Amino acid sequence: MVKLLIGHKGSGKTKKMLDMANSSLDTVNGSIVFINKNSRLMYDLKYQIRVVCMEDYEQIVNVDEYIGFLYGIISQDHDIELIFIDSILKHADIKFENIEDFLARVSQISDKFGMDFIVSLSATREELGPYLDKYQILN
Repeated sequence: MVKLLIGHKGSGKTKKMLDMANSSLDTVNGSIVFINKNSRLMYDLKYQIRVVCMEDYEQIVNVDEYIGFLYGIISQDHDIELIFIDSILKHADIKFENIEDFLARVSQISDKFGMDFIVSLSATREELGPYLDKYQILN
């Protein structure tokens, strides 16, 4: 399942994601991955959570490459149960125009591998459009 945290910059999405990731250690049996733009949040997450900093992978520049990167993460750990993706619109070249395609592909990955994704987007429900009804909004 893909769940979304939406709202404008400064609305507390990242803080909420950090809290959710840390508290999910109590309920998740498998591995947890937190994908962020940079390493700034690394020390805010408990050590059991695998942190991936996208600035280390600057060659990932579009949706196809990002999806391939997700497959690479999943292939290295078959116990992943939960993946957090913070501020997806700041990763690769993911924009409003291709976010619907990106989320649909992430949803297919979620279904195929039985894992959940929590994705934060700096936008409002109105800006993103009606396709958001396919996903659970957490705020």
